[in-house]
Amino acid sequence: MTNPVDQDLRVPAGREGGRDGGRDPQAERRLWLRRYHPSPDPAARLVCLPHSGGAAPYFRALSEALSPAVEAVAVQYPGRQDRRTEPLVGDLGELATRLAEVLDDLLTDEPGPFALFGHSMGALLAFEVARRLEQDGREVAGLFVSGMRAPSAQRNEWLHLAEDAELLREVRGLGGTEARLLEDEEIVRAALPVIRSDTRAVETYHYRAASGAGADLRCPVIALTGTEDPRVTPVEAGTWRDHTSGGFELHAFPGDHFYLNAFTAALGRLMRARLTGGPDE
Repeated sequence: MTNPVDQDLRVPAGREGGRDGGRDPQAERRLWLRRYHPSPDPAARLVCLPHSGGAAPYFRALSEALSPAVEAVAVQYPGRQDRRTEPLVGDLGELATRLAEVLDDLLTDEPGPFALFGHSMGALLAFEVARRLEQDGREVAGLFVSGMRAPSAQRNEWLHLAEDAELLREVRGLGGTEARLLEDEEIVRAALPVIRSDTRAVETYHYRAASGAGADLRCPVIALTGTEDPRVTPVEAGTWRDHTSGGFELHAFPGDHFYLNAFTAALGRLMRARLTGGPDE
């Protein structure tokens, strides 16, 4: 696997604003990005990255909660739903580099404040995308990370090598809508390759600190966690503070790994306040 920090984290050179002669930036944006509540003049944009096995529509309710002040841009990973004919990407570094290119193009055409929000696998991916964009000179307004241990607090896990039954048992144990859907055998057959590939991406990810004495990021980091989440302890969530020279906040909500299903409105208020400079509502 290509370690994301064994290479230059910047968007590859040779592009003006991320463009080159072999890519169609607008076509790629249509593949990767979804806007469920477009805003003509948002104060900021929030790029939302789904969890393992997840997809862009998961953020439809949050998009509504943020609109119109903050425009949510949900990411659709390859290999699922309307991108199911494309190969899955089981390497977090590759996924981060490809997504950073798409966002670099978007920000060239639509400049303005933007932040990143990732849940579970999406949190690690958002972190690596933010690193690449900052190294390429982009200013990230904030990084919201949910339901995931800090990069420096990862555990050695090999669930992606487990039998189907064990993998499904673990996913069901996390709660959320996915646990109920996975009672349907047809859905299980479609979802298992996606879940296994995403789990591989997380479990084979290896964090390497930024070179020199500097922090990985300059932007503020806001860590979000469920008090009963079996995948991350409060201490592990708190170590996100070690990855930025910007501000840090830790917010805990009652609930399990998918606590955010019950706190969409509260998350929307918190994110709007941080991205628009307004008071906490």
